Amino acid sequence: MTSSKPGRILHCNRWTALLAAGLLCATAVLAKPGKKTTPPPVVADVPVLSLEGGRQLAYERMFSTEREVKLKRGFWTRVLDIVAGAPDYHQMIRPYSVVADSHGRIIVTDPGIAGIHVFDFEKQKYKFLTRENGKDELKSPQCVAVDAQDNIYVTDSETGRILVWDANLKYRRALGSLKGGEGYFKRPTGIAVDSSAQRIYVSDTTRHKVFVLDMNGNVVQTIGRNGAAIGEFNFPTELRLHGNELMVVDAMNFRVQVFDRSGQFLYGIGKIGEISGTMYRPKGVAVDSEGDIYVVDGIFDTVQAFSRKGELLYYFGKTGNGPAEFQLPTGLFIDRSDRIYVVDSFNHRVEVFKYSAVSKQGSGGGH
Repeated sequence: MTSSKPGRILHCNRWTALLAAGLLCATAVLAKPGKKTTPPPVVADVPVLSLEGGRQLAYERMFSTEREVKLKRGFWTRVLDIVAGAPDYHQMIRPYSVVADSHGRIIVTDPGIAGIHVFDFEKQKYKFLTRENGKDELKSPQCVAVDAQDNIYVTDSETGRILVWDANLKYRRALGSLKGGEGYFKRPTGIAVDSSAQRIYVSDTTRHKVFVLDMNGNVVQTIGRNGAAIGEFNFPTELRLHGNELMVVDAMNFRVQVFDRSGQFLYGIGKIGEISGTMYRPKGVAVDSEGDIYVVDGIFDTVQAFSRKGELLYYFGKTGNGPAEFQLPTGLFIDRSDRIYVVDSFNHRVEVFKYSAVSKQGSGGGH
């Protein structure tokens, strides 16, 4: 392995060889506070890669269907399967976005099937959420977020609305005007919820701005306009709230811009390019427990980790359909227990990685 900073920046030629051997590199993770998730069983024997300072990244598993959650099947259920045939299970078709709530449930939007998969590995339960032929029909779910009460918010890019389910997975309401005006969304994509301030942030990709809503869906502020200057957007997509920072994937400006919660620009990372450390199709964004910023790139089929100064720290992934490989990855989420969830869209699955940060005992502090 060659690197300009030992254990951190991996160069393309050697990185490809390492990934082919099943080796990975990454850093620590953080998401909204909540209950630690229960890891699904490991299904791939991928070696753990040790990084500098005692850090490690391990590949845990992939999952794609309802069957992988419902592991407990009694004797008579198995007999019925033999007599009547095994039941049909929901499976991911074209998954896009992922989040985990405080109960450890993993929620995945799927515009390919116009629905939302809810996986609960701890309780071995699965639920498929959708809305058909009603006033608030779900047609093309895009991004998903949860609030402090585990209510689920999903943007629908086709209907221009935000649909909300409660923590018991019961549908509650829709946000977004149907009659035009400032509250009318043309193509809502990214979403983030600030429960403490009672605000919802929504990116409208084709209007090139971020809307700030109250909890009733009223517009209280907008951020940005079309352009390439600082604070301007060219097709903004995914959002992430972290501390006082709002991160916006500015897709066709090939960067991530970071604002405070009032909409003031703080800093940005990324630029267009075809080598490591640049961006070509930035998708999901997340932040780890050491404060580094992860960005999925759908063309590179990688996840890259940057410092807040924009320095590439490491990246993992390559094109393929095996463990730790991706084909058009999209969504990204990092939970409180340091698990990294990557939506591997064209492989119809979510892949899970476990990052181990610097230990508190060894570092005299840690996170």
